[in-house]
Amino acid sequence: MIIMAVDLGLARTGVAVSDEGESFAFPRDVIYERDEAVLIEKICAAIKEYGAGRLVVGLPKNMDGSFGERAETSKRIAESVFKASGIETVLFDERCTTITAHNYLNMNNVRGKKRKNTVDAVAATVILEDYLRSIRK
Repeated sequence: MIIMAVDLGLARTGVAVSDEGESFAFPRDVIYERDEAVLIEKICAAIKEYGAGRLVVGLPKNMDGSFGERAETSKRIAESVFKASGIETVLFDERCTTITAHNYLNMNNVRGKKRKNTVDAVAATVILEDYLRSIRK
């Protein structure tokens, strides 16, 4: 089954998908949207476009494991996408994924506008890679 992951942001949402064997994660897209209702529609459209059977939504916990405002937003969006699309939706801890994404981009010397337009999809890929590792155990 293809699994899709999203890294939700205030203005940009990164999208990554797995292969059907659930072994590899690939960055796919960045959704530029601030309006939550429109973002939910665009995530549902991406689910259909990529043929995803499960959605993983990054859950931005605080470093102490507590939930802040962004985590509550992620929960709300995940629930709305589930209601709209009907596919299984999983919340998955995303602590430090954006830092990891920036480190990957540093190693590959990605800078400037290209970096800004890529980091969210790379962060979604990190979330998906971590999730795929967790379900293999």
